[in-house]
Amino acid sequence: MLVKIVIVGLLLFMVFNLFLAMKAMLGNSPKHQPMSKYIGRRVMTSALIVVIILLAISTGLITPNPRPY
Repeated sequence: MLVKIVIVGLLLFMVFNLFLAMKAMLGNSPKHQPMSKYIGRRVMTSALIVVIILLAISTGLITPNPRPY
């Protein structure tokens, strides 16, 4: 259950960074950070999510759906 909560938290963090990148693109960011900083965080978070899912499946913490055929 903890793995699923961590994954959902990371997905919310990805969406948050997506909106920060949108604000930076529109020029409404008060800090004037480059948009690539937020997009880079988003890509790094998605890579971390994939690694966590692969580790959780390999250790048996979560189980994938059975084959449909």
